[in-house]
Amino acid sequence: MPCSCKQKKATPSDITTDRYITFDGIDCDGNARILMSYIHKHIDDPQKTNKFWDYFRKKAEGGNGPKPDDLFLIHSNLNQIRELFELYEDSEALALLDVVEIECC
Repeated sequence: MPCSCKQKKATPSDITTDRYITFDGIDCDGNARILMSYIHKHIDDPQKTNKFWDYFRKKAEGGNGPKPDDLFLIHSNLNQIRELFELYEDSEALALLDVVEIECC
């Protein structure tokens, strides 16, 4: 085996993530925060909200007990979030939701 100094260093594009092996290289909390900002972009618009999203917003703020972390809240409401992004054709948010679902949930 050659010296480690002569081995090719892995670049981010070379690294594949697998949460069943390790969470190294997976930014679940960071991606969840970004995803929450995408959610709020829609549900904070009075034209796009409803009673469920009012409840979700209150829950996210800790209004119904302890404040859950973003990842838990996303995991618990994955289908509703997917439906929201599909309804408003938010492909960027859907792509990140897929990443979070596969890597973190």
